[in-house]
Amino acid sequence: MNDEPDLSRLARTIGDPTRIRMLSLLMEGRALTAKELAYGTEIKPATATTHLRQLLDDRLLDMTTQGRHKYFRLASPEVARLIESLMVFAPKRKRIGPTTGNDAICTARFCYDHLAGKLGTRLTEVLLERGLLNADDGIFSLSAQGETWFNDLGIDTAELRKSRRQFAYPCLDWSERRDHLAGALGAKLAKRMIELGWLTRTKNSRVVGITPEGCTALAEQLGIALHQE
Repeated sequence: MNDEPDLSRLARTIGDPTRIRMLSLLMEGRALTAKELAYGTEIKPATATTHLRQLLDDRLLDMTTQGRHKYFRLASPEVARLIESLMVFAPKRKRIGPTTGNDAICTARFCYDHLAGKLGTRLTEVLLERGLLNADDGIFSLSAQGETWFNDLGIDTAELRKSRRQFAYPCLDWSERRDHLAGALGAKLAKRMIELGWLTRTKNSRVVGITPEGCTALAEQLGIALHQE
């Protein structure tokens, strides 16, 4: 039996507006219940169950049962990459769950593999303000000055462009309600900041810690000052 996915079926599954909204909500990395996904996509829970069954059947989602609750998450990094490439065209997402606006997860976190929260949105804002990054019709591009800045930071932008992954685009931040930098460039920037010792990650958590060295570097290089609660 052929285990290869039915691409036409997969295209129909992801092409549904409700299902792509569900998938984009799960890009934040949290496992969500059917009720939360129904709320986030503005549909009835019974309708959400039908959509979730389709996503499970096509191996786009995994489901975990904990007590009386069932939690859904993206099935693999490959699924996340696929959804990321489609999120440029997806409807804007509704935030799921309350936030105080000042806790650690709102200050700095990962949205799959790129930076989000106050750090991610402020970083993107500064890159745009300084002309390092340009925004045009739902995508980001680098200026000549931006190419130099990223390469000086140790990021080979030419090599990143060879990737099949979309280079750079804005991703709506659920806590800040502003855009942060996603795509291959956003992921590499986050990884490089960890390599430089500016940021730290905690196992099994999306929260990002900003080290003293990171605070100094962000302030000196980009004028960004953030304090985690």
